[in-house]
Amino acid sequence: MIATLFSVLTFLAVIGSGLAAGLFFIFSNTIMASFARLPAAQGIATMQQINLTIINPAFMAVFMGMVVLALVLGGKALLGWSEAGAGWLIAGAVAYVVGCFLVTIIFNVPLNDQLAAVDPSSAEGAALWATYLSDWLPWNHVRTVASMISLGAFAMAFARTA
Repeated sequence: MIATLFSVLTFLAVIGSGLAAGLFFIFSNTIMASFARLPAAQGIATMQQINLTIINPAFMAVFMGMVVLALVLGGKALLGWSEAGAGWLIAGAVAYVVGCFLVTIIFNVPLNDQLAAVDPSSAEGAALWATYLSDWLPWNHVRTVASMISLGAFAMAFARTA
């Protein structure tokens, strides 16, 4: 029963980290490049709306739920180090918590907060936008890669425990 529960949790971590990887990938690959081609005021206003809209129950359930899943699965793996897939669970947990969650909180959210405070049509906004694009995107690339690593690691753990 416990093994089945952890298999289900690992499967959910595969799905959750895959959703995170897809979200961050589309921002890195397409959305931010599209915004950079817009006039600053339009790019700022659109990103401000995205930053407001993304804080919703579905996104938060995946984003924060993955933190909980990663900590539970990582803790289980530490306690059962000799069990099949334990190393993969730890790798997935560390990749998600550090590379996705902490990077978001430490780097991307403060940049989003700065952007939220400017008038899109102001000179200050235009200056901030140029810096925002160059500072926000590399951290999003980190989140993209980290969530892809998390996805792969959780998938490997699932394959070894299912």
